[in-house]
Amino acid sequence: MTKLAVLGAGSWGTALANTAAENGHDVRLWTHNPDQAVEINTQHTNDKYLPQAQLSEQLVATSDMAEAVADVEIVLSVVPTKAVREVAQQLADVLTAQQQTVILAHATKGLEQGTYKRISEMMAEEVPAAYRSAIAVVSGPSHAEDVIRHDLTAVSIGSEDEAAAKLLQTVLSNQTFRAYTNHDLLGSELFAALKNIVAIGSGALVGLGYGANAQAALLTRSLVEMRALGLAMGAKEETLYELAGIGDLIVTGMSPNSRNYRAGMGLGQGKTLAQVTEDMGMVIEGVNTTKAVYDFAQTYQVDMPITTAIYQVLYEDKPLAQAIADLMARPLKSED
Repeated sequence: MTKLAVLGAGSWGTALANTAAENGHDVRLWTHNPDQAVEINTQHTNDKYLPQAQLSEQLVATSDMAEAVADVEIVLSVVPTKAVREVAQQLADVLTAQQQTVILAHATKGLEQGTYKRISEMMAEEVPAAYRSAIAVVSGPSHAEDVIRHDLTAVSIGSEDEAAAKLLQTVLSNQTFRAYTNHDLLGSELFAALKNIVAIGSGALVGLGYGANAQAALLTRSLVEMRALGLAMGAKEETLYELAGIGDLIVTGMSPNSRNYRAGMGLGQGKTLAQVTEDMGMVIEGVNTTKAVYDFAQTYQVDMPITTAIYQVLYEDKPLAQAIADLMARPLKSED
């Protein structure tokens, strides 16, 4: 039995914590909301984020971070990108006070606004090296709503420390949830962030009334952009064609369970970005990621016309129909 703390009781954090608890591990789920902790512990539900789901009675929630991470081997952070530093700082204080070293993992898909740093870079800056033995990321095609109802799911655990990745792999894997490992932390994080941009575009196409042909074209040509930027930034090409890359791209770019996809649908239906954001009531990671990746494209001199078009819609108020028309009117070329 492994002791694991999961930080963040949103839909994905709860689903991962529940999976590990069902596997027989000692899991503490930390939330900043004491009322939510009470609900999880007494009713074994988390209705705000996973309506109608019944959680394992072995899953213990707490709003006390010191209690959550005491004596655990792994700390898995699953908070929105904008909260990563704040929560990591709290974690660092607790680990320092308890003189405790842990495997530090996360399952957040985004880039920091302003600095454009990956989640692992942010966490490494906030948690001293003395209190973390390794850093890992959980990524891949995995909607929390499907995981909680035991739909067949496969994810990838990326880390430069193979032993740490394998431990997390065994904690999460069971008959319906299968984890693989890889050594490409950078690529796993980068591609997980990039696919959120594509999901916005895919949802927008559906919102406008386009069909599967348009979605397939978007996802396929987006892979070309993801590959070019990934290679320029040091990611391994094979990661793109595995769960952390194309796997995550497919499920996020084709499913209404994705909040980025739903945000795109709203835009396609004529809503403003402000209206979409208000309606969602949750973080839309792809919006901030679009700006970061647009700037990356300039810095690394990578041609990313789809990303540029989505950026223009989100940040320059370019009409969606015009953005699509301009993409389709680009000079003809080979696929290479």
